[in-house]
Amino acid sequence: MLACDFPTVETAFLQRIYVLFFILLATRRIECIALTSNPDGRWATQQARNLLMQLGDEHPFRFFVRDRDTKFSHAFDEIFRSERIKVIRTPIQAPNANAHAERWVRTLRADCLDRILILGRRHLEHVLHVYRRHDNEHSRTARWTSCRPMAATRRR
Repeated sequence: MLACDFPTVETAFLQRIYVLFFILLATRRIECIALTSNPDGRWATQQARNLLMQLGDEHPFRFFVRDRDTKFSHAFDEIFRSERIKVIRTPIQAPNANAHAERWVRTLRADCLDRILILGRRHLEHVLHVYRRHDNEHSRTARWTSCRPMAATRRR
């Protein structure tokens, strides 16, 4: 399963930059991050094409979760449908329906963006590249699977 989200980042010079990212839910790896100052449907559609070309058949997934943002056009959805991937749109004002993507945004802000003054697009690209590499190398799934489950009953 694949999910995406479209958070914004404000620079020190009050420029708003939109960040589109795709996360593979099975591995919780960020596969693609793209930035723009003027998002529209054509740009988002091209990013979907780029993602599918990058992944190829390496990660076959059947579902794609996204919110109801207007930047995701019909053509954007058709890119995934043409690859036999079912597009699931989250309900209106229900961020928990796309919880993994929302959690990554919150973690990105808390661990990284709240501690750095972003100067511009190139600076943000560099910061996100470094953070993505760190986040993917130190996968959260490895930490989760290494934890032992608690025993259902205790002996006394």
